Amino acid sequence: MAWPDLPTHRDWLGRELTRLLEFGRELPAAGGGAAWLDDDGHPDASQPVQTWITARTTHVYSLAALLGVPGASATAEAALAGLTGPLHDDEHGGWFADAGPGRDEGTKACYDHAFVVLAASTATLAGLPGARDLLDEALATLLTRFWDDEAGMCVDAWDRGFTTVDPYRGVNGNMHSVEAMLAAYDVTGDPAWLQRAARITTNVVAHASANGWRIPEHYDAQWVPQPELNADKPGDKFKPYGATIGHGLEWARLLLHVEAAGADVAGGGLAGATALFDRAVADGWAADGAPGFVYTTDWSGAPVVHDRMHWVIAEATAAAAALYRRTGEARFADDYRRWWDYAEQYVLDRERGSWHHQLDAENHPAATVWPGKADLYHAVQSVLIPRLPLAPAIGKAVADGLLA
Repeated sequence: MAWPDLPTHRDWLGRELTRLLEFGRELPAAGGGAAWLDDDGHPDASQPVQTWITARTTHVYSLAALLGVPGASATAEAALAGLTGPLHDDEHGGWFADAGPGRDEGTKACYDHAFVVLAASTATLAGLPGARDLLDEALATLLTRFWDDEAGMCVDAWDRGFTTVDPYRGVNGNMHSVEAMLAAYDVTGDPAWLQRAARITTNVVAHASANGWRIPEHYDAQWVPQPELNADKPGDKFKPYGATIGHGLEWARLLLHVEAAGADVAGGGLAGATALFDRAVADGWAADGAPGFVYTTDWSGAPVVHDRMHWVIAEATAAAAALYRRTGEARFADDYRRWWDYAEQYVLDRERGSWHHQLDAENHPAATVWPGKADLYHAVQSVLIPRLPLAPAIGKAVADGLLA
């Protein structure tokens, strides 16, 4: 029997979930929101309370609350208070990037706002006070400020007053918007959110298929790819140069979720998911001779940033599990097993907790891009997705008692 089907493996995933949630016990920040955690699970005072960390924490601990984890609701509510309090812009609407002193008030990012939608969706399912009102506001903001109906994509960023839109367009914010839209569709029942998710996915598949299934990440205001953007700073946290291996894997899984929810993705679905997955694996896995996925490659598939990021192996196992669930093909179960073996050997930190967020090319812990262990979102989802159906989305599936 393949690992994703084994009750004993699912028990292991459940124990890993418990271990991760224990690591995050100090996530709540004074005044609301969630802290960035260091290597030992303590708040990192050098990092401000940030919207994306806070939203992902709200989502994770709302899932835990739905699973009956004692204390999880309190953590989720403390994080949610950051989204309704200090991180919210009461004057212009939307959410600041962070709540720290001297914060950058010049940018309202699609990436952050997508995670607020995801957080509010899961918190609504968990019955957190104020969550539904937050969801209604977040959806209205995503729709009126970020959704470009003509392009069938989301713009990337505005200034604080939503008066000037940044000419940069990017795939990262759109990827998390698809995740958020699927969650919102499940909670609201509004099929327009599913159709928007399908339109974004269709566009990304079209760009990827025309580029050897390596996803162009960066675009100008007319959605013309900018393949050389950030060639001088290839390890950027959110806008790295070249093809991002983890995004190929993550989009492969999202295609299957969109398909399972009942929407059509032109050129996508299973065929597109398989092509994205196979390209990411061929380019990224052990590409430099050592186990692990390199972070990025150039447009020929040659590694650029060799470091291994924890979120990439999390998305790899999740994508393999999703493709195995969709097809029953043994090769996906074999990849799934191989990558969890790698994660156990190198990524899971059995001494200090959670997962190492970054490893160097020799699989030693590093901190040049991701210092500490910021949050739990990718790791927690990786231990839940193999135990869930492809639809509904993760929050609704957990709420409906579909966790195997």
